[in-house]
Amino acid sequence: MAQPTKPSIITALDAVTATTTSDAINVENAKKVTLMFVRANHSAGKTVFTVTASVDGTTFVAYNKLISNAVNAISEGLTRVASYDTGTANATAIYSMDLANDTFKEIKVTATETLDGAHSCKVIIER
Repeated sequence: MAQPTKPSIITALDAVTATTTSDAINVENAKKVTLMFVRANHSAGKTVFTVTASVDGTTFVAYNKLISNAVNAISEGLTRVASYDTGTANATAIYSMDLANDTFKEIKVTATETLDGAHSCKVIIER
């Protein structure tokens, strides 16, 4: 019986202090992809995190189905969003990709800064 592989943890953005897009992250054959977005050192403004995805490693399009870690009733199902907006504070949030319905070769993460802050994103990939 094959041993399960250990999930990979990738630092996509590491305390960047301006609007930044990560390098491409290989998610080919991934079973699960979870992202942790962090805004630190807030004094004003906000950060909006977005993900783009590619099926060929060349063309990247907005991924609008991030699964939010929002509290909701069972009957509501999963909440899917296009971005995570930190609001005007330090914040940390976890989102997942909908790999039950999608598959991709690569993704990129963008932190769009308004005014200040340190923006980070870690990605865990289970294959």
